[in-house]
Amino acid sequence: MVKVLAVADEEVPAMESRARDLQVDLVVAAGDLRWGYLETLVSLVGAPAAFVPGNHDPVIGRGTPTAPPGMVSVDGLARDVGGLRIAGLGGCVRYNNGAHQYTQREYDAQARRLLKTVRGAAPVDVLLTHAPPLGLGDEDDPSHLGISALHGVLETLQPSWHLHGHIHPFGMSKGDRHVGPTTIRNVIPWQVIEIEPRSAQPVVAGARRRI
Repeated sequence: MVKVLAVADEEVPAMESRARDLQVDLVVAAGDLRWGYLETLVSLVGAPAAFVPGNHDPVIGRGTPTAPPGMVSVDGLARDVGGLRIAGLGGCVRYNNGAHQYTQREYDAQARRLLKTVRGAAPVDVLLTHAPPLGLGDEDDPSHLGISALHGVLETLQPSWHLHGHIHPFGMSKGDRHVGPTTIRNVIPWQVIEIEPRSAQPVVAGARRRI
């Protein structure tokens, strides 16, 4: 079992002092947090960490890091980090000319590229995105619409968890959603989740994985 600290969008003032006691195996960040905050958090936790950018993260130029110090980017690809296989897509649906924003058609293309990188590889445990799927935990306003292409990604990869941010709770509970074997969770501002790697789970006779 891998104990995961998932964070997104909103800084928690007490998080840095509490982080030392969490004893997590992995940190995942779903975007829109200051890189300095994430660097400090990862340093305190002392665990591997994965990252996708949100729509308020800086645009990455050539020769500059693609993730905060101490973290690895999974934006548009799948990587083994901290004992889990994590696939990611950053940003949100375009609503102005800001950074890391894409049309639904552009997300369709990104999703196809992501699935190609996963083909034939180990099962994906976590889908890490900034925004949720369209109609599954998003909002009606243009800046908080979900990503339609994520439905196909979930159907194909069937991860145990889909973790995202972008939709601020504003003090209200954002319940989990379920699609097939996947639990979709809004992790703002932070969640601690225990995840069993799919590679360690027994294979059910007759089960097929779609890629």
